[in-house]
Amino acid sequence: MSTEVETGLRDDQYLNKTDMQLGSMSAPCSGCAVHIYNPEEREDERREARMRRLPVLVTLIWVCSVFYTGIFLFVGGFLLVRLEGSGADHRCSEGRFHRYDPENTAPKPFENKLPVLDEMASSHPSHARLYTFRADPPTTTMQRIKGFTTGSLPTFIDVGNNFASNAILEDNLVHQLGQVGKRVVFMGDDTWVSLFPKKFHRSLPFPSFNVKDLHTVDNGILQNIYPTMEGDDWDVLIAHFLGVDHCGHRFGPDHPAMAEKLSQMDGVIRSVIKRLKNDTLLVVMGDHGMTDTGDHGGESQKETDAALFLYSSSPLFPAPGSQVEPEVVPQTDLVPTLALLLGVPIPYSSVGQVLLPLFPRNGSRGAPTGLSQAEALWINVKQVNRFLETYSNMAKDIPPDSLSRLRADFSNISSQYLAAVHKGHLPSPELVVSMQNYLTAVRETCRASWARFNPFKMAAGLLILGVACMLCYVLSELSHVVVQEGLLKLPILSGLAVGLLVATGQLFLQGYLELSWCVGAAALSSEVLFLWRTRGVSPKERWSPSGLLTPALLVLFLRCASLLSDSYVIYEGNVVTFLLFTLSIYVPLHLNWDGLLVPLPPSDTQKQPRLLPTALPSSVVRRQATILLAWLGVLVGSLYLSLSFHNCREEQGTCQPSPFLSPLSRVQNSQLRNLHYVLSVGSLALWGYLLHRWLRHYGNLNCTSVTVFSACFLIPLPCVCMGLHWAVSATPEDTFRNLSELIGLAQVFLPRATFCLLGLGLLLLWVDPMMVFLKSRTPLNSRGTSLPPPKYRASTGISPQAELHHLIPQLYQRIRHSLEDGATESGETDCRPAVEAYGLGTVYSAPLVLLCGLLGLVLLLLHPEGMALAFLLLLLEAGAILHIHACSTNLSSLHKHSNYFSVPWAPVVSWSLAATQFFHSTGHLPTFPSIQWGAAFVGFPQGHTGTALPASLVILNTFSSHIIFAVGCPLLLFWPLVCEVRGTRSTRSAGAEESEDAVMEMRLRENPHKFSSGLLQLAARYLFVNGAQVFASVCAAAILRRHLMVWKVFAPKLMFEASGFIVGSVFVILGFAMVMRVDVSVGGLFKKLLPQNSR
Repeated sequence: MSTEVETGLRDDQYLNKTDMQLGSMSAPCSGCAVHIYNPEEREDERREARMRRLPVLVTLIWVCSVFYTGIFLFVGGFLLVRLEGSGADHRCSEGRFHRYDPENTAPKPFENKLPVLDEMASSHPSHARLYTFRADPPTTTMQRIKGFTTGSLPTFIDVGNNFASNAILEDNLVHQLGQVGKRVVFMGDDTWVSLFPKKFHRSLPFPSFNVKDLHTVDNGILQNIYPTMEGDDWDVLIAHFLGVDHCGHRFGPDHPAMAEKLSQMDGVIRSVIKRLKNDTLLVVMGDHGMTDTGDHGGESQKETDAALFLYSSSPLFPAPGSQVEPEVVPQTDLVPTLALLLGVPIPYSSVGQVLLPLFPRNGSRGAPTGLSQAEALWINVKQVNRFLETYSNMAKDIPPDSLSRLRADFSNISSQYLAAVHKGHLPSPELVVSMQNYLTAVRETCRASWARFNPFKMAAGLLILGVACMLCYVLSELSHVVVQEGLLKLPILSGLAVGLLVATGQLFLQGYLELSWCVGAAALSSEVLFLWRTRGVSPKERWSPSGLLTPALLVLFLRCASLLSDSYVIYEGNVVTFLLFTLSIYVPLHLNWDGLLVPLPPSDTQKQPRLLPTALPSSVVRRQATILLAWLGVLVGSLYLSLSFHNCREEQGTCQPSPFLSPLSRVQNSQLRNLHYVLSVGSLALWGYLLHRWLRHYGNLNCTSVTVFSACFLIPLPCVCMGLHWAVSATPEDTFRNLSELIGLAQVFLPRATFCLLGLGLLLLWVDPMMVFLKSRTPLNSRGTSLPPPKYRASTGISPQAELHHLIPQLYQRIRHSLEDGATESGETDCRPAVEAYGLGTVYSAPLVLLCGLLGLVLLLLHPEGMALAFLLLLLEAGAILHIHACSTNLSSLHKHSNYFSVPWAPVVSWSLAATQFFHSTGHLPTFPSIQWGAAFVGFPQGHTGTALPASLVILNTFSSHIIFAVGCPLLLFWPLVCEVRGTRSTRSAGAEESEDAVMEMRLRENPHKFSSGLLQLAARYLFVNGAQVFASVCAAAILRRHLMVWKVFAPKLMFEASGFIVGSVFVILGFAMVMRVDVSVGGLFKKLLPQNSR
């Protein structure tokens, strides 16, 4: 039995005939035929028609957890660690060190602005010295303070502590000064208070984390420093100015504001010198330098080098030329020097060397401590040897041969020094040199030894990550088996049992618990058991070598291989762009090779039957090929333009960073600033328009749900707020001084209002993700009556053309049958569909598109204004990849029967490469100096009380491209259905000879088991592609751990790659959870329409 439904529309529109009549059609239909199943078939379908949401989510969480465990183990064995042991007027001013050059007639804003340092050093050589002061990386503020108060060397992992400045537990200068009763007064950067809680006699901390604030800290110090100096309630005064550092972060060094701050510091130093007493030593230093963009944190010379200026009102230094002066003073050398000058013990873990020019050669010259150079060095040598012996007994990580050599050197030095003292002789110059060489050797040995690795943890992490990649590949090939048979329960339970067994054994044998090994054992055992269980059910063809040699996986292999080269990592942005371009070009070339890009002549019968265009007419093939090539052009253009937004690494030499990376407030040319603002606002408006246009085109804006409200209002309003926020932020501070309070209020209110509106939109989207409009028809009295076009208008004012284009004659076949059965029983013969639906064909993709749009606006707000154009290119690039994938799928249906429930490797690899490519195209780099810390203060210009919120904002800013592409990953499954055209499927079922029609995403509801397995396969493939890149970074770090560039290139790349995977995988789970949330809502919709016969 069949029922024809006529709608009175044009006859040239294609037929929407399938086993279920629903979807959002791209054109109206002239007739819709519905096949009625017998009751037994329908009952069998109802039993199977349930999407397996929980197994898919559990599997994804388990796979991600296994990757996290491998990363955690490897990082724990790779990153530098060491054991921490516990055992002078001081000014701090941050700045980039450029010596005064009187011949420079046109100095830059950061040049020749501190002439007082050179004047004092040259005109008063016995009172002042000026040195280059070199820091050990990482050059972040917290680690530098730790370095020049403890004298210890930092480790690579210390950089992560710059957000949470925990109290220093190691022995340090501040602690030693307090122990002997010295009154230490502090004022300035509040980082000191968190590092040394309750250690100061008096403290005046000021908030330091708001890099846009150039004056609060400095003005607070200036209000208190001079009265404090004139008082007598202090022995050591520490003042940490921040204006120069914040000016660098906000404007960069080459900005007039930098000249103003440096000139202010010059006046401050002159004023302090005038107030110094004869028994006071002034130390002016920068704890780090800055790059050309004003950032710091890495190990380039511009970041590590600063200035060290020493001044005393009474003579302190020898005459120039009387002894060798150091060209560069390591920051660790300041600790033992100040300790001996102030008469306190050198901190226990210090590996610094006393600065000899501050001590007389023979002790005859009046010195603050009365110590000669040899005596100061001997005290320094004994302290360092004591630390070396104690540490080597605890850590066992110093090579035995190096330790034996150092012990022999100390024994020789000790015997010579004690013999000279016993005879009443001065230590010889050779002995002084020997002590200096010994101290240098200990520092270099410790520096090399603290690059110690735990080979067992590294090997375990590598093994778990490698097996996890294999697991993802197997899971992607056997997703239907995993979903159907539930192969995960036993591996997960067995893994937990193994982890508990290992923990019990550790407690019993060792008496303590090492959590990393317990988790690692659980992860590895669950992986192995899962692979073992799948071995018996794996089809042989899945494991053929040809399956791993597809062009897409070969491109992935090249991408992974490039991570083993420091040059390719340095130019990663260009490498990934090239690989993405290559893989995109391969798609049409492959289609053309198979004869699918251009329709074949009807008379050509020499081709094999499987290559004949049996499904699509020539006009459709031409249209699909044209669309594919057009979108390929969009992709290539987006890739080319996105190169204009790249940042520059220090190793890239003459590279100039994109001008769009600078906030508008840094742009001094008003015309250029206005042009950038217009481009940014235009890109922002186009972003919102494209999203609205797509949703309207597919009929998803017709209903009155809260989600449609979000799309119609909670996208335009945040765009307006963002545009106003950018205008306010771009306003120079001295332009509207009368409105400074209003501008300050706008800088807080506008971004917070944007955050709230977008957050509300995300919340409403999760609560009610349905964007479908339903309309019921009144029954007719006779069959076959010709109907006029629909005259109903939705509340949103949709146009007649849009209504016709997105009319779906029937929701669901069971609903149609049920309604027809009910009509038959009542004696009515209405051939029209009882229910029409708008937007049902994109019921899954529309919420995801809206989710990506809302998230994109949130992430754009955290970037500089110029990145709006980059985000627009990101949107175009993502759309191009999706349309190329959809057109390729449609054209491939000519070659063979297409499986719309399986996403090929090529679009998955392209999607992952696009995420990495736009990581670079939004101004990011896998280096710590490139982190855009200003994101932490968007909406919070006055700073934060905690560290969780600013850290989260910086993470969202850094991995924004990973987040957007991870959330949008399910679109790879949906887009071929959205762009499906009539005749792209061949009906293989028995007795069906006609071709199926486009019903779009509702086809997924027809076979929920394939839907579930398709989602799982897509997620597994995406995690495999990203996990393989993490595994390659891990291998590079392990193999090249003694490479010259390991800490400058490979270690930061590992940290960023691993962090990007963790953030991206979390949002992958969020994206797939949104799909399942939509599926729940669709099921609820059907239950409401047909309570008794819902699936």
